[in-house]
Amino acid sequence: MQQDIHRIVTGTHDNPFAVLGPHALDGDSHRGWAVRAFLPDASVAAVLLAGDSTRHEMTRLDPAGFFEAVLPKSSWPLNYQLEQTNSAGHTWQVRDAYAFPPVLTDFDVYLLAEGTHLDAHDRLGAHVREVNGVRGVHFVVWAPNATRVSVVGNFNHWDGRRHPMRLHPGAGVWEIFVPDLVPGERYKYEIKGRDEYLGLKADPVAFYSEVPPNSASVVWEKGRHQWNDEPWMRQRNRRQALDAPISVFEVHLGSWMRVPEEGNRWLTYRELAQRLVGHVQFLGATHIELMPITEFPFDGSWGYQPIGYFAPTSRFGTPDDFSYFVDYCHQHDVGVILDWVPAHFPRDDHGLRYFDGTHLYEHSDPRQGEHPDWGTVIFNYSRREVSNFLLSSALFWLDEYHIDGLRLDAVASMLYLDYSRKAGEWLPNVFGGRENLDAITFLKRFNVIVHDRYPGVLTIAEESTAWANVSRPTYVNGLGFSLKWNMGWMNDTLRYFGEDPIHRKYHHGLLTFPLWYAFNENFVLPLSHDEVVHGKRSLLDKMPGDLWQKYANLRLLYGLMFTEPGKKLMFMGGEFGQWSEWNHNESLEWHLLSWPSHQGLLRCMRDLNHLYTSQPALHQVDFDPWGFEWIDFSDAEGSVVSYVRRARNPNDFVVVACNFTPVPRVGYRIGVPTGGYYAELFNGDAGIYGGSNMGNSGGLHAEQLSWHGRPWSIALTLPPLAALVMKPQ
Repeated sequence: MQQDIHRIVTGTHDNPFAVLGPHALDGDSHRGWAVRAFLPDASVAAVLLAGDSTRHEMTRLDPAGFFEAVLPKSSWPLNYQLEQTNSAGHTWQVRDAYAFPPVLTDFDVYLLAEGTHLDAHDRLGAHVREVNGVRGVHFVVWAPNATRVSVVGNFNHWDGRRHPMRLHPGAGVWEIFVPDLVPGERYKYEIKGRDEYLGLKADPVAFYSEVPPNSASVVWEKGRHQWNDEPWMRQRNRRQALDAPISVFEVHLGSWMRVPEEGNRWLTYRELAQRLVGHVQFLGATHIELMPITEFPFDGSWGYQPIGYFAPTSRFGTPDDFSYFVDYCHQHDVGVILDWVPAHFPRDDHGLRYFDGTHLYEHSDPRQGEHPDWGTVIFNYSRREVSNFLLSSALFWLDEYHIDGLRLDAVASMLYLDYSRKAGEWLPNVFGGRENLDAITFLKRFNVIVHDRYPGVLTIAEESTAWANVSRPTYVNGLGFSLKWNMGWMNDTLRYFGEDPIHRKYHHGLLTFPLWYAFNENFVLPLSHDEVVHGKRSLLDKMPGDLWQKYANLRLLYGLMFTEPGKKLMFMGGEFGQWSEWNHNESLEWHLLSWPSHQGLLRCMRDLNHLYTSQPALHQVDFDPWGFEWIDFSDAEGSVVSYVRRARNPNDFVVVACNFTPVPRVGYRIGVPTGGYYAELFNGDAGIYGGSNMGNSGGLHAEQLSWHGRPWSIALTLPPLAALVMKPQ
């Protein structure tokens, strides 16, 4: 017994429940009970049984504060409190955490060990519960290689000796119920490992955290928000179908808008709900995509180096505030997509890296476990518990916060073992190849489970290579994503627009090449945050020419994007022509909207969104060649392209013509499918956008003159640097 006491008071015991709390004397409860407690603040201690006025004085068995009381026989469970008096004469009472039984069931432990507990977030983490009629917090953490795990916080003076946890050896899971704790308590896990390792870790499954740079987890009672988004949730499957209009507004919450008169502070989730949703509704976008708000320590990572995979960042408010934000979006018919990062995580000491004194979540071999570009570490998808942790995170956001889609960042880095590595710096798979088979298995399982549990939810891959079938079902050997970002389109198109118009005829292939593979995947056409940072300049500043031509080129880029096949994504600031590169520490340049030129861009973007969402021909058949047909892609000399976009109904179509030079083209003839009057639905050169107001007087009649292999044609006035959209009436 003396050895056990020594190990308790030195914080080295691996099974504290075998020593602390109530124990039948000699294994026979009829002989009575011994109640033992480690109370380092107490000079005197006693056990107070409920319904019994007798004080059962405790004997100090170790000067460090180990006490024991012998009680007469009593019914189980013993209902008692520990009374403590310190050297200053102050007396207080607490319930004993070691008087409570395990909360995890054998089935929970079995599923956690098997790595198939998809609702692991309902067991792991800190949960406000009632046990034996007492409310408190139940803590559970996975740390299979630890020799001792303790929950620490203000409630126990961050002393790891006071609340060591119970181990379930088969699963490597530790648990403890701490009575009378309430939401708002700050806590971490003190983890003792082999070789004298002692770490202080945030909870991997914390639902709330301190505002960085503080890093403690915070007890939060989830599920408190009363949702009012039933109409949206009922219609979500239809609104997010592949034939629906999906126009995404990508946002970094910390820099979309700030409050300069209050120290340049961030807006809260509730303030953002009012202002951001109003802006998105004005634009006519269908969705907001949030750059990662899973809790992250470093502002400069923009959220792409997360630690809290179950916690919305506390920078902007509480989890209830975030629920309010999503609910408000849904009530105003705006979907919410979340950037989610299962590829890698940072090295911060309080995070997942080297969690229990071993490489638990990550690979131990740097040839597999380290990202050379980003200084981060890579998840070990071959560990069933790690894959299950990530799957549980994904399902948690979809369930707890009604998220409508998950966009997975850096998928290419997951798929390839040699991603950004030189020869000799990576390990091949069992077949000698460069494919990360464990990551592929994880991604397929992720997509199957998400689509099965939440029909209509979007999964979107940011995948920058030519990996086949990213957005095809797993039963045809695809990865199973709903959509894939078309990085090739973004790179080629921006490169083309960066050319001076006089030279564009030599680069015409950059404009037409993306259509050769446009239907290989379910593509999103993105103009994302990555293209307006690190010296790449803002979209407006990328455009060549004088000031007028810069605005005209940008309107033309948007006209092309919204009329080519694919769903749409626009990063904040691009809609009104931000001049400066995006800076995550500063607000967007909202003052620019006092200028008519920027007002014109914003109106242009708004009209394009409304055109896109209102015309089935522009969104209904994005992923099949039926929805797109070239009229003429060969006019490199004139730098003009023209094409037809069709809805499922063959009689519902629009004609698009784009002039990529500042030279007006009068009488520019193109073939069209039918005769009749063609109304001008959109003209990027309209005066209300800041253009020269050249056009076709609202429309024109087709002539029965064969052109481009079609029996009918129209002779357009093509404005300079502008897109036209025409529709037969």
